[in-house]
Amino acid sequence: HAIVHLDIHSTHSLKGRRNIVNSIKERLKPVNISVLDISGNYAKEADLALAWLAHDSRQSAVIRQKIERVLDRYCGELEWEIDMEEI
Repeated sequence: HAIVHLDIHSTHSLKGRRNIVNSIKERLKPVNISVLDISGNYAKEADLALAWLAHDSRQSAVIRQKIERVLDRYCGELEWEIDMEEI
């Protein structure tokens, strides 16, 4: 599983943040992972919890690379970081 933290400087409202988060969630659908918005009440930051199943650490690394490619491609104007933990 992983937590993605996003710094969203371009929005000033929770509605704007929600639109950005929903767009990211849609773009992550082809990766076949579960995504949950766990953000607080601050409009300029968002946190997404990601979860997926993998047979081994190699497959998990491939999924993480896919996630990072999606974030790089569609979140270029956002600052983001991913914190991953294998269970």
